[in-house]
Amino acid sequence: MNEPIALPYGDPSFVADPFPFYRRLREEGPVRRVMTGTGHESWMISRYDDVVAAMSDSRLSCDFRDSADPRLLTELSSDQGGLARSMLRVNPPDHTRLRRLVSKAFTARRTAELAPRIQQVTDQLLDAVMPAGRVDLVGDFALPLTVVVISELLGVPEGDRDGFQEWTDTMLVPRSADQTDLRRMEEAGLRMRTYLESLLAARQAHPGDDLLSALIAARDEDQRLDQEELLANVFLLLVAGHISTVDMIGTSILGLLTHPDQLKLLRDDPELLPGAIEEFLRHDGPSSPGVARFATEDIDIGGVTIPRGATVMVAIAIAGRDPARFPEPDRIDITRPNNAHLAFGHGLHYCIGAPLARLEGRIAISTVLRRLPDLSLAVPFDELRWPAASLRGPIQLPVTFDPS
Repeated sequence: MNEPIALPYGDPSFVADPFPFYRRLREEGPVRRVMTGTGHESWMISRYDDVVAAMSDSRLSCDFRDSADPRLLTELSSDQGGLARSMLRVNPPDHTRLRRLVSKAFTARRTAELAPRIQQVTDQLLDAVMPAGRVDLVGDFALPLTVVVISELLGVPEGDRDGFQEWTDTMLVPRSADQTDLRRMEEAGLRMRTYLESLLAARQAHPGDDLLSALIAARDEDQRLDQEELLANVFLLLVAGHISTVDMIGTSILGLLTHPDQLKLLRDDPELLPGAIEEFLRHDGPSSPGVARFATEDIDIGGVTIPRGATVMVAIAIAGRDPARFPEPDRIDITRPNNAHLAFGHGLHYCIGAPLARLEGRIAISTVLRRLPDLSLAVPFDELRWPAASLRGPIQLPVTFDPS
């Protein structure tokens, strides 16, 4: 196979719209060797059926210790932020045990009970910007909304939330891939870890009616969740429940503003909103190009042998636009039937927070459309900025509306 092709994160046009580049990769074959933005070689799987199969293949491990790349091992074993022992990076039986314990605390009832509070915070944030007729729907709306929701769910005190938001943004939304940015990411991860350790100690001493206290109770009852695992999974819930939902809200509203026919459809029939959110997750979801796995043995995919120890990029973003699965995949259609996208994953590692993300998205987007008349982008589309990272969404979303 040819030399790996570099993902061109230094090219602003790629960062703004990577899908033409992704499409060429998919058309070249079922597996393509690529070089990531951090300089690591990966074997990219990009066709829908292959991606679904890969996400259920026990030979593709989530544990970075199965990687043969010594640089990757060194970087990830430093455990920036504490994810190494989370559900995200372990395989069964540990994954099964951890997911069961977290699910025991993160119940459907607990999620549903958040709806009135999400609506209240949404309205308060919009009340504050209504007189101006202009707002950044990321920085002034989606970010603070998701920070409040995940903080209250987990029991993060109000006075600590600004620090949490800053650390999360630094860790997960780098503006570039240079060494200075990488050092800032590492420092933010260490600060977050230190903070979470102190928060856990406080909740262990004084439990409350929050998810963190429920996780501690589940751990103490079952005696099968150690302190490092508890810390790692709290960290995962914090960051996954925050920035990816911001991206989903921002990208969905942007998609509606740049596709007025779809916006009109939704305004005419608000009941289409749940399907619209699924379509935006398929078309341009928060994870791009996808998630990493590590081959525990030689694996053949489409006639290509991926060697044991290789890093495999399971490219869910590219699979979401596979014409073999989605007719006219580059076209946004909020009425698209049978929209089995993979933005929340598939199989054992399906996102445990997907119901909460969907709930926040429905309330946030519907309220924006109802309360901000004549909504439109305040800048040309090509002036929007996007992160040079694997999480994708507009960094700002400046809009104008009729304040009356």
